[in-house]
Amino acid sequence: MSETSRKRINTQELGAVIALVILVLALAFISPEFRTLDNILNLLRQASTNGLIAFGMTVVILTGGIDLGVGPILALTGALTAGMIVNLGIPVPVAILIALVVGLLLGVVGGVLVGKARLQPFIATLITQTVYRGLTLIYTDGRPISGITSPEYAGANVLEFIGRKTVLGIPTPIIIMAIAFILIYILLNKTSLGRQIYAVGSNEKTAKLSGIDTSKVKVFVYTLSGLMSTIAGLILISRLNSAQPTLGTGYELDAIAATAIGGTSMDGGRGKLTGTLIGVLIIAVLSNGMNILGINSYLQDVVKGLVILFAVLSDRRKQ
Repeated sequence: MSETSRKRINTQELGAVIALVILVLALAFISPEFRTLDNILNLLRQASTNGLIAFGMTVVILTGGIDLGVGPILALTGALTAGMIVNLGIPVPVAILIALVVGLLLGVVGGVLVGKARLQPFIATLITQTVYRGLTLIYTDGRPISGITSPEYAGANVLEFIGRKTVLGIPTPIIIMAIAFILIYILLNKTSLGRQIYAVGSNEKTAKLSGIDTSKVKVFVYTLSGLMSTIAGLILISRLNSAQPTLGTGYELDAIAATAIGGTSMDGGRGKLTGTLIGVLIIAVLSNGMNILGINSYLQDVVKGLVILFAVLSDRRKQ
């Protein structure tokens, strides 16, 4: 990234931090319930799902792409995990490992469509979104698979630990999100692959001329996005003790919103994972605050849409 790009990102990131602080202070002042420790931990626990998906989405968007298949991947791998546990009696740890492999492969499909078949990212992931959602409904027959953390299933405590337990008082999903953040931050900022991801998003032709295999980079980022969505799905089905066929609907919207708010350019090549984390927290605080204040859920979607619009217009104005 150029020095000018870094300054633009820092300015937008600073603006996002200020917005987050103002939002937290305002809600803490309005609602005593908001500022309780239990609510803060609950807010962060809820943010972890979007955080994991948004981290993967950020890496995809940095290459100039977008991944609309994250919600359906979450739903399909969650349903498959639940089905393996409840219907097939497969030990939970084995079911989780299989689900992670399936999530990687589902991500690979999107990456191959974009990187090898050269479809537009929007079209390619719209296809995967539709197909994966349909497969989930076929597999579940439109019905939830419940009771997946019941003690009768071998290793059920592993799945329960992923979504419901705590370590030193900190909910496990928050710890998982923190670990994912650190690993992807290192990937983007300390490795040659990270530099290649930025290079592909900045100027793909130049990246090719400099010897970067842009197709492989694209396959990798969609694979990573698939993995992040799968981990988020495992957390969700653990918390719900059930895999719903419509799980993850609209989650791509929240992930894109968090990424845009954090200052990542929708054109690729510019953005930071720290910005996405701030965006995730803004979305979580907004949702939590609106729930506490009893704001209609439909209106919440309108607010999120307007936040995305504001973030994207702000990015355009700075280009």
